[in-house]
Amino acid sequence: MELVTPAIEKMGGREGIRRNSTLICAPIMADTVDQMLIQMNSAKSYGADLVEIRLDSLKGFNAREAIQTLVKLSPLPTLFTYRPTWEGGQYNGDEESRLDALRLAMELGADHIDVELQAVDDFNNLIQGDKPTKCKLIVSSHNYENTPSVEELGNLVAKIQSTGADIVKFATTAVDITDVARVFQITAHSQVPIIAMVMGEKGLMSRVLCPKFGGYLTFGTLEHGKVSAPGQPTIRDLLDLFNFRQLGPDTKVFGIIGKPVGHSKSPLLYNQAFRSVGFNGVYVHMLVDNVKNFLDTYSSTDFAGFSCTIPHKESIVQCCDEVDPVAKSIGAVNCVVRRQSDGKLYGCNTDYVGAISAIEDGLRGPGVQNGVRGSSSPLAGRLFVVIGAGGAGKALAYGAKEKGARIVIANRTYDRARELAEIIGGEALSLADLSSYAPEEGMILANTTSIGMQPNIHETPISKEALKSYALVFDAVYTPKITRLLREAGECGAKIVTGVEMFIGQAYEQYERFTGLPAPKELFSEIMAKY
Repeated sequence: MELVTPAIEKMGGREGIRRNSTLICAPIMADTVDQMLIQMNSAKSYGADLVEIRLDSLKGFNAREAIQTLVKLSPLPTLFTYRPTWEGGQYNGDEESRLDALRLAMELGADHIDVELQAVDDFNNLIQGDKPTKCKLIVSSHNYENTPSVEELGNLVAKIQSTGADIVKFATTAVDITDVARVFQITAHSQVPIIAMVMGEKGLMSRVLCPKFGGYLTFGTLEHGKVSAPGQPTIRDLLDLFNFRQLGPDTKVFGIIGKPVGHSKSPLLYNQAFRSVGFNGVYVHMLVDNVKNFLDTYSSTDFAGFSCTIPHKESIVQCCDEVDPVAKSIGAVNCVVRRQSDGKLYGCNTDYVGAISAIEDGLRGPGVQNGVRGSSSPLAGRLFVVIGAGGAGKALAYGAKEKGARIVIANRTYDRARELAEIIGGEALSLADLSSYAPEEGMILANTTSIGMQPNIHETPISKEALKSYALVFDAVYTPKITRLLREAGECGAKIVTGVEMFIGQAYEQYERFTGLPAPKELFSEIMAKY
């Protein structure tokens, strides 16, 4: 894959290579003009290129006075929007006043105005062709239900173009992540400037990958949660997490496939590593319902590799053209790479290496990480209890068995525990029985389920009393870093190993498979030490 080393330029205090002209627009929503001005200055300091002034958020204002002040004092180019309730906005007054305010914004020096497709004929009649050349007319359409077919979207774009729009804008809603592919198809083939967004968490890719597919702009909020439409990332996330300025048509796309997935720190790890060596790739969260549909839809070699997490590690095995023998034995894949030569998918499992190494290091103690050459594993002969019979549970059970441990599988559904125990050659328990299971001292416990993960941080898979029989407790959950399970295990005197250690360990091999470059191990550790 491509390594790039062109000259570095400075952009808004950030070093990087700007590969695209796609703009970042900050929605400005406040009760007063003064509050808007404060937000506009924040937007500039954060690195936005322009501001969208949402007039419908203002409470009781004089249109001429407010617009004049906002245009004059804005530190960035402006886009004025006055969104009515019937198009998802806050304005519920008469149309004549609303459209006249947009006309006024145009006359007073706005750089862009946004008029809804449903209202643009009335607006055009109002201005009678008298439009300053400086001001770009964005004609927009919003669908809060779904994402139509490519044909329907194409017809919508043509209809918007026919109104005399300088810039076409449409926003749809992601029912499934595969909906985004249709919008990419429209954007990539558009002959006019186009803003195309897919709303909701499943539509995140549409916002981050705009530069790759030629979008005119994307929206970035000033802070988390304060959005003008569902699923908007922050300006800081676009610039610092996703390296937005460095994305271009040739950028390779990687991502974490899961459900849930928003909590994952993987984009933080991989994108910083990509940036550190100038690798032309981006790594994004991918909220996937059906992994086969996802892989069938995003079949281009541009979508070059995926990490896979709960609940898709087992089902993705069947979607790969080739599976590493160890991953096949485990029955779970957590890393998929698309071969650039023929587009075939290769699946492997890096979970067990990362987790088992971290547990062994925990047992050996500080100063003897990775053991001594020729020495046996400290897991040999130990009773190793795995909570969970899913993909990660299989991986850990397999890895511990390979190291000579005796395996016990505990799962909510006993039948699943029994199935895995029979494959691995171990014992099975229901999760309910685990709290009274204590055949010997010095056991190892490994939680591979999502129990205790944000936001359910008060949950734990086992009672504190039962933890007294364990010498070491490992939790694959890494958000939060110290789960209730680990906190209580530490209080009982057990050594604890966090999911962060496993996360970093499994990421080394994935990074190398994705990029063909050696993993920046020190950088990975530095990044995760902050969280």
